Parts: sequence; C-alpha cells; structure tokens
Amino acid sequence: MALKETFVRARVDARLKTESEAILGQLGLTTAEAIRIFLHQVRIQRGLPFDLKIKEDNSDILRAAPTRSAVLESFYDDEAG
Repeated sequence: MALKETFVRARVDARLKTESEAILGQLGLTTAEAIRIFLHQVRIQRGLPFDLKIKEDNSDILRAAPTRSAVLESFYDDEAG
C-alpha cells in the first residue's frame, strides 16, 4: 500500500526558522523530519508531546526584601481570614 503524502505549510519568524534549522542540523535532522517526528508524537501521545503551561507570576520574588515580606505576609493573612 503506497502512502499518500500531503504538504504542511506554516509561517514562522525567519530568525526562529534559521536558529531551529541550525540546531536540527546538529542533531542530524531536517526541518521536515523534525515536523514528522512531532506529528507522530502528537498521534502517539494523543496531544502535545510536552506540557503546555501558563507561567506563574513570580514578580513578587524579584521585589525588594521588605516589599517581598509584606506580599508574603498578606498571602498568609488572606489564608487565615
């Protein structure tokens, strides 16, 4: 049975493409091969082959110590009330 192939087209930032191709080349892969691997993994995993998460806001960690302490204390005050 002959496999029927189709094309996948996507627009990406030129720099992203260039930098990704350089990395893939070091791995011995072409962009097309990497995309095929990705799609196979989507099928096998029945979803994305990596966790997709919203980053937590850790901006309070970067604040000055007194401000950071106040933020943490207010968190615990909220827990008690």
